Amino acid sequence: MQLSAMRDHVRNVVQITSNDITDATMNTFIREGYDIIVYSEKRWPFYEVALTFSTVASQKDYTIAEVGTALSFTHDGVTFEGVSAPKNVGVREVAAMKTDNHVLEYIGYDVGDIIYPLESNSTGRPWYWSTWNAGISASAAVTNQTIRLYPTPSEVQTISIRGYRNPVDFGGTTAVYRTAIADANTPDLPVPFDNVLSLYALYRSYQQQEDAAMGQQYYSQFIQELDNLRARFEDSPAPQPLILNSIRASRWMSQSYLPGRLRYSWEG
Repeated sequence: MQLSAMRDHVRNVVQITSNDITDATMNTFIREGYDIIVYSEKRWPFYEVALTFSTVASQKDYTIAEVGTALSFTHDGVTFEGVSAPKNVGVREVAAMKTDNHVLEYIGYDVGDIIYPLESNSTGRPWYWSTWNAGISASAAVTNQTIRLYPTPSEVQTISIRGYRNPVDFGGTTAVYRTAIADANTPDLPVPFDNVLSLYALYRSYQQQEDAAMGQQYYSQFIQELDNLRARFEDSPAPQPLILNSIRASRWMSQSYLPGRLRYSWEG
């Protein structure tokens, strides 16, 4: 649903006009609801991305902006790609990394410092990785998140990553990943979320019109519908078998005749 259509829908339900709640105020209400939805979960599947980046010889730290330069997708007819905003929305968080022949294991920053002390000059093919927020302020903590590889790469190597990108701006009065907020913009969410977002805007509109009772009803419905969609979009993937009362948590293990590990003769 376009931003202008969402404003019209809310005003029609509340039976008000732009004289009661201006476009700017209504856009702010919509942006509030939008941010609540997109940041209510770390792992919304519709923000999943897969891309690659190249290491630099003798460099162990990489900002999350550096690993996300290859990100590219299209929304509202605009292709978001490049090295910086507004065209590059950036990777919000890295979930997994691998090279062409092995998966890198995630370890804590403190563990990495023990295995590979800061004064260590050891280099080679990376086997472990960790993250740390290097921002000097809370607002910069996400964009300045740093990924450290262990050991320090000894040569240029292609690393494949899977992670989650930032959402494109919607509503409000300012934009980071758009050149500007426009009435024709649509939310960077699946279509079923349009109704949920409208419910939040209705809640805030009734609240602004000093009808707390109606506002609370719409807020309760907003939470309920958001929970319903969360359950729908974050359930188990269809290929994953649902297992009850079993210790075999994968399809491969459930169909394998091999034991979970090698056993010695005295174990029976």
